[in-house]
Amino acid sequence: QVQLQESGPGLVKPSQTLSLTCTVSGGSITTSYYYWSWIRQPPGKGLEWMGAIAYEGSNYYSPSLKSRTSISRDTSKNQFSLQLSSVTPEDTAVYYCARITVAGSYDYWGQGTQVTVSS
Repeated sequence: QVQLQESGPGLVKPSQTLSLTCTVSGGSITTSYYYWSWIRQPPGKGLEWMGAIAYEGSNYYSPSLKSRTSISRDTSKNQFSLQLSSVTPEDTAVYYCARITVAGSYDYWGQGTQVTVSS
């Protein structure tokens, strides 16, 4: 029922800001008590949780990425977005958006989108 879809540029230059948008259908991003998150997976590595925005608008970020990460939302479009500043080639990864339940589990995922940081 709930579907998430990532969109944005697949190539970003070093030092610039990576921007992605997740479009949600089949459910509202303001519905209690869900959290809307970004996760990434670099080549050959595991999943890394980046941050989330809650149904009421509160932000949560991974300590390792907090200084460079911003998650926002547009409730009129049922979308939430990721901005990762000052990117380097180490930020190259498949980026996913996903829903988190109040119990802390992921129940819906987007298909993922490849983002490459290169000049």
